[in-house]
Amino acid sequence: MPKKRLGAEQIVAKLRQVEVLQSQGKSIAAACKEAGLTEQCDYRYRKGYGCLNVEQARKLTQLELENGRLKTLVADLALEKQVPKDIAEGNCPPATHSHPR
Repeated sequence: MPKKRLGAEQIVAKLRQVEVLQSQGKSIAAACKEAGLTEQCDYRYRKGYGCLNVEQARKLTQLELENGRLKTLVADLALEKQVPKDIAEGNCPPATHSHPR
């Protein structure tokens, strides 16, 4: 079974945990293992979330969700605008459904 993806807040918490373990003298490999991360994930997460605190990560998650909703709305509105335009220009394919007689 594939592992569940971590949220931004969880990633920041894991990164802080690795930092604490390293400050206690553990190697990066040992700290990552104890925190439940691979070294590759630690590197990738640091690249994207390393400078964030938990509150900033929470705000980032909210903004990403809002961005997704807005993209969907823009796509829907663009489609609603394009369909009548296509009909007016005669660019719509003929209807393929049949009516019972």
